[in-house]
Amino acid sequence: MPAIQKPMRFGHTEGHTDVCFDDLGSYIVTCGSDGDVRIWEDLDDDDPKSINVGEKAYSCALKNGKLVTAVSNNTIQVHTFPEGVPDGILTRFTTNANHVVFNGDGTKIAAGSSDFLVKVVDVMDCSQQKTFRGHDAPVLSLSFDPKDIFLASASCDGTVKVWQISDQLLAVPVEKSVKLYRRETWNNQHDLSDNFISQALNIVTWSPCGQYLAAGSINGLIIVWNVETKDCMERVKHEKGYAICGLAWHPTCGRIAYTDAEGNLGLLENVCEPSGKTSSSKVSSRVEKDYNDLFDGDDTNNAGDFLNDNAVETPSFSKRIINDEEEDDDLMLASGRPRQRSHILEDDENSVDVTMLKTGSSLLREEEEDDQADSIHNLPLVTSQRPFYDGPMPTPRQKPFQSGSTPMHLTHRFMVWNSVGIIRCYNDEQDNAIDVEFHDTSIHHATHLSNSLNYTVADLSYEAVLLACESTDELASKLHCLHFSSWDSSKEWIVDMPQNEDIEAICLGLGWAAAATSAMLLRLFTIGGVQKELFSLPGPVVSMAGHGEQLFIAYHRGTGFDGDQCLGVQLLELGKKKKQILHGDPLPLTRKSYLVWVGFSAEGTPCYMDSEGIVRMLNRGLGNTWTPICNTREHCKGKSDHYWVVGIHENPQQLRCIPCKGSRFPPTLPRPAVAILSFKLPYCQIATEKGQMEEQFWRSIMFHNHLDYLAKNGYEYEESTKNQAIKEQQELLMKMLALSCKLDREFRCVELADLMTQNAVNLAIKYASRSRRLILAQRLSELAVEKAAELATTQVEEEEEEDFRKELNAGYSNTATEWSQPRLRNQVEEDAEDTREADDKEEKPELHKHGQNLFSKSTNPSDVPAVKSGAVISSNQGRVNPFKVSANSKEPATSVNSARSSNILDNMNKSSKKSTALNRATNNEKSPVIKPLVPKPKSKQASAASYFQKRTSQTDKTEDVKEEHPKNSSSETPAMCPQNTENQRPKTGFQMWLEENRSSILSDNPDFSDEADIIKEGMIRFRVLSAEERKAWASKAKGGTTSDGAEAKKRKHVVDESHETENEKEKAKENLNLPKKQKPLDLSTNQKLSAFAFKQE
Repeated sequence: MPAIQKPMRFGHTEGHTDVCFDDLGSYIVTCGSDGDVRIWEDLDDDDPKSINVGEKAYSCALKNGKLVTAVSNNTIQVHTFPEGVPDGILTRFTTNANHVVFNGDGTKIAAGSSDFLVKVVDVMDCSQQKTFRGHDAPVLSLSFDPKDIFLASASCDGTVKVWQISDQLLAVPVEKSVKLYRRETWNNQHDLSDNFISQALNIVTWSPCGQYLAAGSINGLIIVWNVETKDCMERVKHEKGYAICGLAWHPTCGRIAYTDAEGNLGLLENVCEPSGKTSSSKVSSRVEKDYNDLFDGDDTNNAGDFLNDNAVETPSFSKRIINDEEEDDDLMLASGRPRQRSHILEDDENSVDVTMLKTGSSLLREEEEDDQADSIHNLPLVTSQRPFYDGPMPTPRQKPFQSGSTPMHLTHRFMVWNSVGIIRCYNDEQDNAIDVEFHDTSIHHATHLSNSLNYTVADLSYEAVLLACESTDELASKLHCLHFSSWDSSKEWIVDMPQNEDIEAICLGLGWAAAATSAMLLRLFTIGGVQKELFSLPGPVVSMAGHGEQLFIAYHRGTGFDGDQCLGVQLLELGKKKKQILHGDPLPLTRKSYLVWVGFSAEGTPCYMDSEGIVRMLNRGLGNTWTPICNTREHCKGKSDHYWVVGIHENPQQLRCIPCKGSRFPPTLPRPAVAILSFKLPYCQIATEKGQMEEQFWRSIMFHNHLDYLAKNGYEYEESTKNQAIKEQQELLMKMLALSCKLDREFRCVELADLMTQNAVNLAIKYASRSRRLILAQRLSELAVEKAAELATTQVEEEEEEDFRKELNAGYSNTATEWSQPRLRNQVEEDAEDTREADDKEEKPELHKHGQNLFSKSTNPSDVPAVKSGAVISSNQGRVNPFKVSANSKEPATSVNSARSSNILDNMNKSSKKSTALNRATNNEKSPVIKPLVPKPKSKQASAASYFQKRTSQTDKTEDVKEEHPKNSSSETPAMCPQNTENQRPKTGFQMWLEENRSSILSDNPDFSDEADIIKEGMIRFRVLSAEERKAWASKAKGGTTSDGAEAKKRKHVVDESHETENEKEKAKENLNLPKKQKPLDLSTNQKLSAFAFKQE
């Protein structure tokens, strides 16, 4: 006959328990988290003797009239049995001991603790003790060798160590099987397993006779094997599916006492009774029910409880913590189990028809809590079951969680810990309340709230506290907001969800709140309680985070296999221009890991961490890809140590987290201390100087991408931060270039120079020349010319962008500039057509080619590195005319930076703070065009930004430029020089030679249309000249410096009057078109404009 399972009874308060028999099997002894040891004569004993041994008792062992307990005051205590008189302390640890066990004759005990130590102590003389060190995590279980030669210890880092303390098998539960190891050789003899084991085994114990082995699982299954025959003798399922944490055999082998993680005591009788062979073929009907539930395709809880509430990580993906309220329906398909219901059983005498299993399953569902004795007891045990499919197995889906929270089953837990504050929840016998604490008490004072509705998730921002609870039979799921920053007296609002819809994740942003529900809907609310948009999520939500206008959603986009989660991510911006940045892209995770934290950096960049400790950040500068920025496991001392993230800062670079020793999350008391970790990108050869500098350079680039994002979205930021970052990056590039030079890697030097700004390239040319690397210097010079050409092209693109923006805004003009002079405008356009054709003849195809990108971020820092400084070397290409202003001098041109700082169409009507230059212009005249925010000129700006002041005279203008940019770094100074007037910067000999020989170059090369090509050819010819000729040209250039202004006027008076008229018309057109950037002009046009400017003065 099969084992008889008696109904369980209350033994101890909720928490960890342990159980053992006395030597004769007359008593069952249990201990629990209430600190009591109870001595039961039988399961029906209503008045057991109770001995209080401390605040909590973690483990107990009994032999030879000595009761040994591991108590929460970190001691191993001895009491007499059954009297319960204290008999001293055997040993102490620095933290609590987790397990204590006697050897065979009861002369020694072994204890393992959370401080990673194992101690073996003589019971009669406690001074005789040995300490074993070697585990890297808390020790959970111990077992003596029957011959007292070895001691085995298991740790939560997944290892089992065997200690020699002075021909049997060592049994170790590993995932869903028990591995048996032969003494001394420690070879794995064989494994004991069973197809009905769906979750990990966590405890195993030998019968006193050594013939049987009993094991318990985390979902309440107890299995007994005959070790010799490897047959499964018994299968018993816990009534409620709670995890088995204590197993003890009766000395006669016929009974097993067991306890669970909820404080209950149970007893199995007639275990492995030899009364009949048929007993080994009987199986509990509950197990059959569970077996069928494995394949329920319509199971609404098919997400299981996988990693519920940030459960401790387990080696197998099938391990999970059991949710206390749920029953067996949550069993998930695990490794080695077939998906199909049919064609899985071999046809032999012990098999059973699949239809019988189905029928039994449906009957059991109708009789929900039916007594097991009335159920299908007589189904034969299937011993020859084989998986039909043994390929990749699906991974149970991760349950929703709130970032910065600790597991829900804890009585004292963190509901959220973020950069704003901390919300704690207390749910015990004395109180059910929520405490809200702010890091900065000037925002709001600490608050104590009652938790009568049993809120389970929370979020906290600088504006509000957001709480949510699950639905019950009587009440709907509720969203509760405490809007403490409201200026009116009503600071709370509550919204009920529709029936059968539970809130699973919530978050707060700037002026909005969001809730994701079990109906796969995301509901948006204003911070004051107005319902806004709602939309369907592509899959069940995992977690959410908000920051400013950004909403970050992680969800299941599919089913993962072999331990991998299959997550997707959506990133939305909920400002006035609502848009989706990430459209359900896959969320990269480490193999066999799951998501543990999602959020934003303090600067607003999305980040997340997985269970392997890898922190990743969105790289906006690389097409919104995810880059790993820190591996917290590298900072952990032990395998079971983890870091619990509470915040990320990009400037300064800080990962703020709480170290958790032997756990994944911190306790509420004592208050955890926050540690600061540094970031490190996983580059190769990080130990070498080259690898270190490469990692530092790209980390600097990545951690300053947020400045571009802030500028693009109209936020202000410190320009000094950007300048400092660029200076740091250029210094690293120069160091890497110098290192490459020393290693004779000249090609690599050119590659590095391509990442530099114009000014840094000039320094690199000097370095190469002084290092006598002439070929490298020549290559770098060519690169500098190319960068100048790129700068010019960029300016043309931005100018065309401005033209289009003005045309779009013309209809909204409040002044007469656009529509009151249609005739003049048309006339100017016709008259200036020839000039524009000449200047733009070759540039138009390029503009059409890139036209589609004019309204996006067309000048990415990585795409056009030359623009970062804007410095132009000796060529005239790309030089901006400083005298080009509106004819009425009322409206300055718009910064070159505008295309980069903002999407033109998106920010057309955005009102925000302008830079001082734009404010100055606005004070003089109301602008008909609402410009995008230009926070401050950046290093990427072309130098035209220096000349956006109102023109009075040339001298005044120069002074304005100096006043406007007092903080410009030295690297930006050369950027202004090429654009100043000719008497501010004298021409070089090469420039004068090029002026005179330009016509001959063009006649020899009629296909040259690009200024850069002309300059390259000119440089080649100029180098061919003798040294004397070059000196003559240089002296000629110097000689012309003293009277440069007069000579300039003389040269410019020669200009044809028709050209002058065209220039005036061009100026008139600029007055109509208002802000417009200077396009690159050739030298003659520069001269004409300069002459015109001098005449005006």
